[in-house]
Amino acid sequence: MSERGSVLAETESVTREAESVVEAAGHFRVYLGAAAGVGKTYDMLNEGRRRLERGTDVVVGFVETHGRPLTAALLEGFEVVPRKVVEYRGARFEEMDLDAVLARKPKVALVDELAHTNVPGSGRHAKRWEDVLELLDAGIDVITTVNIQHVESLADAVEQMTGVRVRERVPDWVVRKANQIELVDSSPEQLRRRMLHGNIYPTERVPYALTHFFQTDNLIALRELALRFLADETEEELLEHLRRHSGNRVWETCERFLVAVTAAPGTDMLMRRAARMASRAKGELSVVHVTSSDAKPDKGKGTLEALRALARDLGADWHELVNPDPAQAIADFAREHQVTQIVLGSSQKSRWQELTGGQIVRRVIRRAGDLGIDVHVIARRELPQVMADEQDAETMDES
Repeated sequence: MSERGSVLAETESVTREAESVVEAAGHFRVYLGAAAGVGKTYDMLNEGRRRLERGTDVVVGFVETHGRPLTAALLEGFEVVPRKVVEYRGARFEEMDLDAVLARKPKVALVDELAHTNVPGSGRHAKRWEDVLELLDAGIDVITTVNIQHVESLADAVEQMTGVRVRERVPDWVVRKANQIELVDSSPEQLRRRMLHGNIYPTERVPYALTHFFQTDNLIALRELALRFLADETEEELLEHLRRHSGNRVWETCERFLVAVTAAPGTDMLMRRAARMASRAKGELSVVHVTSSDAKPDKGKGTLEALRALARDLGADWHELVNPDPAQAIADFAREHQVTQIVLGSSQKSRWQELTGGQIVRRVIRRAGDLGIDVHVIARRELPQVMADEQDAETMDES
């Protein structure tokens, strides 16, 4: 512990508890796609049919066909658990009936759209991925689908790239804890052709989709994100194999990342950027927030709670440090926890404030340099003006 400040380390146990649900229960398979229309639901149903024909007890917990005839045709022959009908704000909605699936207790449940947000009042969970975890905890195998833009650490990058808000999100650790992740691939050209032929959306929505989210450049970038995400998973499987079969030899990476956060705007994007960096390096991520001992406890409390929740979703540890010297606190924590890379947001202070206020970023860089730790200073960015209206948001959220 630093002589100049006390460290109050609060490691989030919620993430580990939730992760154990996946590890200790049913088998979890995810079909991952770069965008709507690549064929994730189609492939999920085909896999379900293959198992059904082999005598496995398979039911459809929830499948959304989006009016696609070929997808709807694949539902024939499956037992479909009746959906729960919910009244909300004067409209009727249908959601997966979690209790009905649990009561039916099949061997395998097909559950579409992992990142979906449940209609308020439809059940005990706000998100479908929480429903899936409960099914897994009950010993039910789950096969599901998700688009790459809905992965929490990548969502803000997709928003900047496409100008379309990503409303539905799923924590990284939920997707990464799948026993199998299978990429459902389609070239941008093929996907746009499918769009033109009316195989993805109704005719009246095609022109808008093609000139917004489904632009060729966007699809190329989304496909690259999906391939990189899957490549990370493949490497994890290889490392796990080596650990199991190579005795006491250490194969895991030694990279450890620290991202220092405040309640300043743009910090959530900074955290996601740090999470992507750590993921690519196969490294651990710690999120550190430093306050002085006389700081007002309620100042920025709501923002910090949101950042704490985001850290949990990103699979990072959250640490709160009390020290009147933030630069020293960060350097001490990095040294004590063998951090190899520090991620900071660029200062938002004026030049005069920097000269009179301690130049925290520069001081961290100097202290980190003495310790042999790399420092990344990331520009703070505001989200771009979102081009999407509700129709475009729907386009992107559909699987």
